[in-house]
Amino acid sequence: MAVSRLCLGTMTFGLQCDEEESFAILDAAADHGISFVDCADVYPLGGGLDLVGRTEEIVGAWMASRGAREDVVLATKCVGAMGQRRWQRGASRKHIMEAVDASLRRLQTDYIDLYQLHGYDPHTPPDETLGALDDLVRVGKVRYLGCSNYAAWQLARANGIAASEGLSRFDSVQPRYNLLFRAYENDLFELCRLDDIAVIPYNPIAGGLLSGKHSFEAGPTEGTRFTTGNSAERYQSRYWNEAEFATVDALRPIAAAAGISMVTLANAWVLSNRVVTSPIVGASRPDQLDDAVAALDVKLDDDVLAQLDGLTASYRHVPFA
Repeated sequence: MAVSRLCLGTMTFGLQCDEEESFAILDAAADHGISFVDCADVYPLGGGLDLVGRTEEIVGAWMASRGAREDVVLATKCVGAMGQRRWQRGASRKHIMEAVDASLRRLQTDYIDLYQLHGYDPHTPPDETLGALDDLVRVGKVRYLGCSNYAAWQLARANGIAASEGLSRFDSVQPRYNLLFRAYENDLFELCRLDDIAVIPYNPIAGGLLSGKHSFEAGPTEGTRFTTGNSAERYQSRYWNEAEFATVDALRPIAAAAGISMVTLANAWVLSNRVVTSPIVGASRPDQLDDAVAALDVKLDDDVLAQLDGLTASYRHVPFA
């Protein structure tokens, strides 16, 4: 399946962005030629159980209002908690079957192009999970399968079981990847290269830190991922550290010398990795997409890539979180 070179992430829709602003972002993405749209049933990010599903509702309403379903490669995810009951989360057959039907209703569609597990569920046997997902492909509710936040061994094991049992495999993986987090280069990316698995990285600008707009001394900016709901602590833990800010400061002159913005530099670097299929770019305003899209026309030369590699090499060994 062919997809656009960039994917629009929607986890700001329904909390950071109201429906009107979300529609404007979706319209802008379409105008830029971004036809790959990624959601999850637990979005919006930071919203908690009171808001789960709202993002899918907004995306579904936009597609219906624009008559755009056939113009979109639609991806969504399950596994996260959708309620208080223990079976309303995870990768059991029960939850997967209930989750996909709920997503289809919210998205106002009868099929999902790419259905992904949002994370690894250690409490469910992988053959149960893969069997349920294979059934969704066979009945036409889902076209392709993917996973997110899987370690290399988890992906290899799952696809090994799928091959031995004649089940649909994971054709894509969604890892966190940016100049401040490069751990997946150590093994996952090589597996994807060898097995022809699409890589759809999220956080290409590290939740906004690589935009260069934040100040460590001033503290997290209100209305960003570093302060929004129950996601704030996670994003601060990942990126709001003196070392990361020092790296961002060192990146400024590199972007300036190349004549591009920090956002464009960060996205161009992710795109320069040959294993990357389509980075997920997010926005809380339509104009924020401009610098990400500009990266499509940037080819970083070998000297710049070497500078960036040397400056951020230590982030190949950042602990997973």
